[in-house]
Amino acid sequence: MKRLVLVLLFLGLLGSVEGAYAQSKKKSSGGGGAGYSTGIGLRGGGWSSGLTFKHFLSGKNNVAFEGLLTREYAARGGRLTLLLEKHVPVSDFKGLQFYYGAGAHIGSYQGRYYFTDSRYLRGKKYDYYRNYWYDDTNYIVGGADLILGLEYKMEDLPFVIGVDYKPFFEVFDGYTGFYNDAAVSLRFAF
Repeated sequence: MKRLVLVLLFLGLLGSVEGAYAQSKKKSSGGGGAGYSTGIGLRGGGWSSGLTFKHFLSGKNNVAFEGLLTREYAARGGRLTLLLEKHVPVSDFKGLQFYYGAGAHIGSYQGRYYFTDSRYLRGKKYDYYRNYWYDDTNYIVGGADLILGLEYKMEDLPFVIGVDYKPFFEVFDGYTGFYNDAAVSLRFAF
């Protein structure tokens, strides 16, 4: 009988410790001061538009991982971007966060258009014609990204709206370039 009481007491103690641990874990996760732990939605920008996924890492450090799967219409291709972001709450405005971070991307573009304006090649001001041609090769690209942004978690609705500026450096078929991208994002937060 003593053993049964001890076992029941042990199980009761174990259950209360497990419940307290689950409650503390629930309080500690959730993006710190962001008001949500995960968001998925759409991103519309200058160079790229597509899907955005943001998840806050556990703890109260307000660090989030963001993944972008975007389509570039001008370059006829797509890109996968992975970013690590630090969020800082704006103290005077509840739900507003400033964030900054860095990451990398990899993508693929199908061909590109070439254009030659012959008036500049020959040096004649008014003698003018143009040549167009298309390269049908698939190119793999890679590069580094920075991001600065503001986002607002709507208080009564499960949505986050954000604006960001994301400059990126890219290596494309042996050429390098620096590009500026800005976008508006709308995410469903849960």
